[in-house]
Amino acid sequence: MDATSSVRTGQAVQASGGASGATPHAIYVWEAPVRIWHWVMMLAMLVLIGTGFLIGVPPPSVGGEANFNFWFGYIRFLHFAAGYVFTIMFLLRLYWAFVGNKYAREIFIVPYSMLSWKFWDGLIHQTLYYLFVHKESRGYPGHNPVAAAAMFFMYVLGTVWMILSGFALYGEGTGMGTWQFDWFTAWLQPLVGDSQTLHTWHRLGMWYLILFSIVHLYMATREDIFSKETVISTMINGWRVPKP
Repeated sequence: MDATSSVRTGQAVQASGGASGATPHAIYVWEAPVRIWHWVMMLAMLVLIGTGFLIGVPPPSVGGEANFNFWFGYIRFLHFAAGYVFTIMFLLRLYWAFVGNKYAREIFIVPYSMLSWKFWDGLIHQTLYYLFVHKESRGYPGHNPVAAAAMFFMYVLGTVWMILSGFALYGEGTGMGTWQFDWFTAWLQPLVGDSQTLHTWHRLGMWYLILFSIVHLYMATREDIFSKETVISTMINGWRVPKP
């Protein structure tokens, strides 16, 4: 057993009150790569949302010489740079779903999990808990079924769409013959109709992720207050700890 494992075991035993495991103990849920991904993606989304909104609805032009008023160019640059960070971090997160612990892949295997009645039973119970019908949640070390479903259908699928449509729009600027145009624009733009339709659906995708972010923030805060285990701090230190 290495030093890290010893520390984790010691902390878990300390949280449980003994080595017998008779009481709930701390569980190491979110590994460091998952936690880094979470916070970097959050910052990237904030930049993308802010700059994307300005690109879609630009404010009135400023006066003066254009050489001294390149601020809109900087907005576009920040949007594109954040888009690359957003894409790379998502691909790294997908990679970690294969090499990380079992909690790292929960949000990606929802379609498979939906084949099990146990998942649907947990989904129904957790939904009723959120609706204040059930007084207590059953408790889940990682994502509960409702959270996992929301992460997959809203975050994962929404992110895939934003990456595809974003690079398709980016390819319009880089032009024919570039990898952005050949890999994304050439097939996605005709699929949705035209450039304006692609812009519209890309912007709707932004609002879809904004809605997810608001719900996610509310539910995480709510669970951190009402549940019997830590939630927000778990995405900081990785440990799911029972409350006294």
